[in-house]
Amino acid sequence: MTVSAICGALLDSRRGRIAAAGCAAAVLCAVPTAPAVAQSGTGGGAPTIVLVHGAFADGSSWNGVIERLERRGYTVMAPANPLRGLHSDAAYIASVLKSVKGPIVLAGHSYGGAVISSAAAGNAQVKSLVYINALMPDVGESGMSLSARFPSALATATDSVPYRTGDMSGTDLYLKRSKVQPVFAACLPAAQAYLLGVTQRPAATTAFSEKAEVAAWKDIPSWALIGRQDMTITPAQERFEAKRAHSHTVEINSCHVSLIAHPDAVADLILKAANATGSTPRPGTSGSNGRIK
Repeated sequence: MTVSAICGALLDSRRGRIAAAGCAAAVLCAVPTAPAVAQSGTGGGAPTIVLVHGAFADGSSWNGVIERLERRGYTVMAPANPLRGLHSDAAYIASVLKSVKGPIVLAGHSYGGAVISSAAAGNAQVKSLVYINALMPDVGESGMSLSARFPSALATATDSVPYRTGDMSGTDLYLKRSKVQPVFAACLPAAQAYLLGVTQRPAATTAFSEKAEVAAWKDIPSWALIGRQDMTITPAQERFEAKRAHSHTVEINSCHVSLIAHPDAVADLILKAANATGSTPRPGTSGSNGRIK
């Protein structure tokens, strides 16, 4: 039985929820802190698909999408986004991308969109960018400046908590437990939204306050998915970003976590971006060789 299946089964009771949270935390602790070399295909093969999660989440938020992409034969990676600051997070993801051989399709959800817009800059291997309910800042913009222009319910849905790591200190943002479902995950069952709140990873305020220094969507073809019921990043903001980036755009009836609630639609959009690179995997390939181990 998979870890996700075990965690899902534990949701049947209050005690189960606590156990499931511990299970998810154990998975998170197992994520490597440095990128390992990914054994992907050669430069002329099918692209490796790299998925970057957003704030308050981890790589497991892509699970349903990963299953669908791998069934189609693609190599998929979902590295941990540190959530410490836009510049350092983008530098980390950029280092992961350098470990991949061959073409890359790079997708980001929510704040992960801001990260991939910086991380992909100057990397000729990145052939397509895919934005899922995402931030897409231009040079000089930040998540905060965009949210000031397009206010959302997220503004009153977080708690600020000071943190310290060695000589460094700052402020983390957590979703308020009472706001997880109505603001972040309204299209998920209450029990599933509860678990997201329990296992959430906080994002440092610098993730949203640091201004983008590059915008890779100006040079790399992009695709964008807009959630019409998104309360975290407004549909108006997502449409504005996609329009100015000249993204291939689709809209669906979804809350902010479309990658969990509608993995088929998200996977389909990523596949369109992958097919646009001009190479597809051979039928029957497993797509497992490119995972970070």
